[in-house]
Formats: sequence, C-alpha cells, structure tokens
Amino acid sequence: MTGTRIDLHTHSSVSDGTDAPAEVIGYAHAAGVNVLALTDHDTVAGIAEAAGALPPGLTLVPGMELSCAYRGASVHLAAYLFDAEAPELAGELRRIRDDRVERAREMVRRLREAGLEVTWDRVREIAFGGADGAGDGAREAGVVVGRPHIARAIVEAGGAADVQGAFDRWIGSGGPGYVARYALDPVRAVEAVRAAGGVCALAHPARAEGMLTGAVPEDLVERMARAGLGAVEADHPDHDEAEAGHWRGVARDLGLAVTGSSDDHGELTGHRIGARTTAREEFERLTAPATGARPITSG
Repeated sequence: MTGTRIDLHTHSSVSDGTDAPAEVIGYAHAAGVNVLALTDHDTVAGIAEAAGALPPGLTLVPGMELSCAYRGASVHLAAYLFDAEAPELAGELRRIRDDRVERAREMVRRLREAGLEVTWDRVREIAFGGADGAGDGAREAGVVVGRPHIARAIVEAGGAADVQGAFDRWIGSGGPGYVARYALDPVRAVEAVRAAGGVCALAHPARAEGMLTGAVPEDLVERMARAGLGAVEADHPDHDEAEAGHWRGVARDLGLAVTGSSDDHGELTGHRIGARTTAREEFERLTAPATGARPITSG
C-alpha cells in the first residue's frame, strides 16, 4: 500500500450527497484516491452500486455515518467493515431511517405553515431520484431523507438563495422548520458497531451541531474509547489547524488512530474527495480489529 491515498468519509445521493455511488467512485479515481470509504448517513444502500463501479487499483471500504446524539446535540460516528445484518445494528438503522422520514414530513408541514411552497412530493423526488432530483430513481429502499434534500426544495421554492441559507433561515437548530430526530447514544452506537464486527471513528469532533462549545466533550470521547472507538477524524476540511492539532492530541492521549477525510457531498461541498486523507499506518491500525466485512476490490 505504498503511496496509498485514503479518504474515509464520503457521501452519495443515497443520503445527502449529490452524486450517485458509481459517480462518487469516478470522482475518487480521478482524484488519485485508491482507498475510499462510502459513508452515507445510516445506510449501506449505495455500497453495491459503488462496488460495481470500482476500477482496477481502487479499494472500497464499506461504511456509513451513524447518527448519534448527546444531551440534545448531534454526534456523528463513521463506522466501517461491520455486518449490516447484525440484529442490534440493523434494527437501530431501520428505526433511524423510519424516523428520518417522519421528521422530514413534519419539517415540510411546518415550512408550509410558515408560507413556503415546499411539497413532500418534491422532497421525495430530490431524495429518491427523478424529476431532476438526486440519484438515478432506481433505489428507494434504504435511501435516507435528510435536511439537505429539504434545503434544496426550499431554494427551489424561493425561500433561500442557497442550501446554507436554507439551513440558516429555516431548518437549522432553532429554525421554524427544525424538528429533532431519533439518534443513538454515542457510547451505545460504538458498542453496536463493535458487536457487528465493525470499527469506528468519531467524525468531525470540533463541529458538533447543538453543542454549546461546538465540540464533542472530551469526557464523552473517553467513554467512547473505553467502549471500543478506534479513531478520531482530526483532519477534516471544517477543522482549522488548531482544531485538527487538538484532536490529534486527544486521539494520541487515548491511544486511538487519527483519520483524515474529505466528508465530500458532491456539488454541495465542491467535489473535494481527497482533500484530506488518512495515513496508511493509521488506516491499518483502525481496521485491524474488523471482522464483519472486508474491503472490496474490482474483479
């Protein structure tokens, strides 16, 4: 794996990215990345398509970004190489996805009450594909409806100039269209991933939505580490150098690996696959305990 470029956090149109899983693979190949994790929110529905599009020399790490919450604030867990059919984890994923749909419906209702001409049918089109929506229209099962889909519908309805503006004005925490959602306790989430044979990293810890400080509390990270957390995603495009350095130190103090990832969402983030990467030795350290699934190569 000499010279390997590893990006462990990307999204496709199966959750809140703009590109189909096969297109994500194409962008990764063009960027010179040769180990890529597809980590859609709370689903592995895009893994099969991504695997089918792998060119020679590119390895796919099956993964997802698992929704967690602590004291009302979001904490995200990047999980890899787990058995997606393991009973506890599979059950939680179904509950999370079902709640996301109900949450999105309620958000649309509130937005309409506030005077925005946003419809559930249009949000579904954007999420599931068709009518210029995200994706290819072929895979509704397992696709996750998220706030970025609603944000795009808000922009279309003239409620904001862009997706960020839709979050800021309408659907960010405290906004008139915001609705809380079901999410796992972070420590329990780590335990569920490890019980499914997977490994996990704490995603973008300096940017935890809803935290008063904006960062995941370090005592929580310590408890996650005791439960089996394998790494901290210190090198993230939204972390400045001071934040990245701080979280590298936290990982080092807790005996965890350090990951770097682009957290690419396609057009929403400017197609930045490979903008941050993970060192080969850190990747091997993180994934060594995994027993639920294996990385996928072409052929």
